[in-house]
Amino acid sequence: MEKKHSLYDAGDKLKDEGKLEEAVDKYLAAIEEDPKFALPHSALAVVYGRLNRHEEAVKHARQVCELEPNDPFSYTAMSVTYQRAFAGTGDQAYIQLAEEAMERARMLQS
Repeated sequence: MEKKHSLYDAGDKLKDEGKLEEAVDKYLAAIEEDPKFALPHSALAVVYGRLNRHEEAVKHARQVCELEPNDPFSYTAMSVTYQRAFAGTGDQAYIQLAEEAMERARMLQS
């Protein structure tokens, strides 16, 4: 197994154990191995959201969409990240962004 996959898997294990900061380190290491590896970016969007680090979560969700622009799930996940950012911050701008991301996902599914 490639090192990037081992690092990603280790991050997932840590995330499942509730060790979120340690998981972040593993996901970032996987990205360092391969910046175009979308899975750890997606995982970071989730973990950073749980850590209330919403700007970082959004950054990684956007990166997934850049890496996989034709995958509707990327935009659905980005919409969820925006919704969680709204819930965590109360910033209304995230609602519009969530709706736009969901619309993009719908367009790609058609």
